[in-house]
Amino acid sequence: MAGSADVAVWSVPLRTRFRGVDRREGVLLRGAAGWGEWSPFWDYDDRECRPWLAAAREAADTGWPAPVRDRIPVNVTVPAVGPEQAAAVVRASAGCRTAKVKVAEPGQSLADDLARVEAVRDALGATGMVRVDANGAWDVDAAVVAVRALDRFGLEYVEQPCRTVEELAAVRRRVDVPVAADESIRRAQDPLRVARLGAADIAVLKVQPLGGVAACLRIAEQVGLPVVVSSALETSVGIAAGLALAAALPELPYACGLATLQLFDGDVTTAPLVVVDGELPVLRPEPDAVPAADATTTDRWLARLRAVENLAQA
Repeated sequence: MAGSADVAVWSVPLRTRFRGVDRREGVLLRGAAGWGEWSPFWDYDDRECRPWLAAAREAADTGWPAPVRDRIPVNVTVPAVGPEQAAAVVRASAGCRTAKVKVAEPGQSLADDLARVEAVRDALGATGMVRVDANGAWDVDAAVVAVRALDRFGLEYVEQPCRTVEELAAVRRRVDVPVAADESIRRAQDPLRVARLGAADIAVLKVQPLGGVAACLRIAEQVGLPVVVSSALETSVGIAAGLALAAALPELPYACGLATLQLFDGDVTTAPLVVVDGELPVLRPEPDAVPAADATTTDRWLARLRAVENLAQA
């Protein structure tokens, strides 16, 4: 554990390269309510990091609302790997009946996506649910072609097929598969715009990028769409915040994207959040085994934290 008694900088390798990184890092902050996680990706500037810090401070200093459920159904996340590895990820998912498959990976083709999704469908069986996530990589025409092709395997929904809200709305008008908005909510100045423009059927909410559990509950109420709670690729401390949100929502019609610890080769606790029969328990693990970052990484994160704290106080 690097830092003071109330601040810990951590670094954990990933089992498979994901979202362009092969290691996740971040900061744990302790307050009166417990520990919070602050782990914005490095492509977020200081301004975009402020809600991530607000979420960590909420977890550490304030805590979360009372839950209305004690277990959360979750999906297995399948990276942009080959078909055999994709099927293996599903089979090792501890009973998950829903899979989110990454598609539109740079350097890969639609044929690669089709092979991966087919392997996932076969591993899940006919009754499992398959959703795909393009992370905004397609243009409208490419999205329409890809979604129609991938839907031969029966898609539950397509997440963020294009980058802009206007493009999402255009795709939604041309395909029969429901559209979910992620980046168009969590990286938007106005997260409610997707609903006003009829750009999505489902809202994907991530606690850290949106400023905390309370902020996400307000967005969920205002956006008026079914919600999927998802992870920002966090440790058990960060996942606990997502579970708190999922547990507090009045309705939870979809499996949540919170089973991402399977992508980590390690964690910050000896009691990690473990999927059992496709569900996660609503718990708050104690970070009692934090893998410390090296000195350079620690200094870099602490300097980043100071910069964002100063910006928040300005």
